[in-house]
Amino acid sequence: MTKRMLLTSFNIWLPEQKSNSSDDLLVEVSKLKDLPHDLNFLRQLPVDVELARSQVIEKIHELQPETLICCGMAAKRQQLNVEAVACCGESVLQTAVDLEKLVEGAVAIEISYDCGKFVCEGLYYSMLDYLRQHQPQLRCIFVHVPILTEENLPLIVADFLLIVHRLALW
Repeated sequence: MTKRMLLTSFNIWLPEQKSNSSDDLLVEVSKLKDLPHDLNFLRQLPVDVELARSQVIEKIHELQPETLICCGMAAKRQQLNVEAVACCGESVLQTAVDLEKLVEGAVAIEISYDCGKFVCEGLYYSMLDYLRQHQPQLRCIFVHVPILTEENLPLIVADFLLIVHRLALW
């Protein structure tokens, strides 16, 4: 049975940015044919926690996915980072997904415990909180994406698809 997934990305937030690597990655994934998954994309979310949160929740209600993969840009990182936790003040929420098992065998993925204190962490925290209260069966992870280059693109896409495939099997 095909699992329905919702994948999100952010828009740019600085005038000098030509694109957001999280969105660039989703564009690359959307080009792939014959993926055995029901992938749905909510691209270029506004760089505003409340607006992004509202759009994602609306899309969750519309699609009823089994998995939510939120993506954001991490320009200073070199690999995909799957975020284990998100903080809001003193409150810390953790994904229910077994990240060690999820990234086992991957080449360009690290598990991170620092979601960045920006809109990425705000969205991740708000989604974990919302899902905990309203849809605890829906799995949610956040993936930070480095700047994509010709050199790292094939590896980043392959490891991202590894995450997608594994989540689809669970």
